[in-house]
Amino acid sequence: MGQIRVDYDVEGIKGLCVIEPAVHGDNRGYFMETYNANDMKEAGLDILFVQDNQSCSAKGVLRGLHFQKQYPQTKLVRCIKGAVYDVAVDLRENSPTYGKHYGIILTEENKKQFLIPKGFAHGFFVLSDIAEFCYKCDDFYHPNDEGGLAWNDPEIGIKWPELEGEYRGSADSEGYHMTDGTPLNLSEKDKKWKGIRETFHF
Repeated sequence: MGQIRVDYDVEGIKGLCVIEPAVHGDNRGYFMETYNANDMKEAGLDILFVQDNQSCSAKGVLRGLHFQKQYPQTKLVRCIKGAVYDVAVDLRENSPTYGKHYGIILTEENKKQFLIPKGFAHGFFVLSDIAEFCYKCDDFYHPNDEGGLAWNDPEIGIKWPELEGEYRGSADSEGYHMTDGTPLNLSEKDKKWKGIRETFHF
């Protein structure tokens, strides 16, 4: 199948895919296709991406869990420098895996990509000193349309690697740190999201 290998419906969550591109290397370095629309279509992933984003974050930064409310996005994410723990949470109404999450470590070495369909919340946690993170979206960013969930909601139950601390009833970062002492670093907005049960009422 072209230059990619796809692991479909990971952990039984329909639509979540882990994609591994073919890497061609020798003593000079390597080459790979990071995206090929024909390969994706052949794999049954016919998606029109319209926006590319890139961020750089320091160790201990956690971004998420985010989603767009009226303009949901499919995302194809990867880490091009360093390492992150990337998580998607199923928020699709009537989905048999509603509320279930899946996490994967993405690194510049493993070059894995994570395809997250519409209807999921997404976030990542930086494990390396610096991480550069890239993702493609099939809809544009719409200001004032962003929603979010508490990254530490016990009902979702994400086990963020290398992170220690005790849940105190809110998404605040106080009391959380990495095993090497690096404090958890959240935006002010991400400290205020509520849990899945408080945010959605299905």
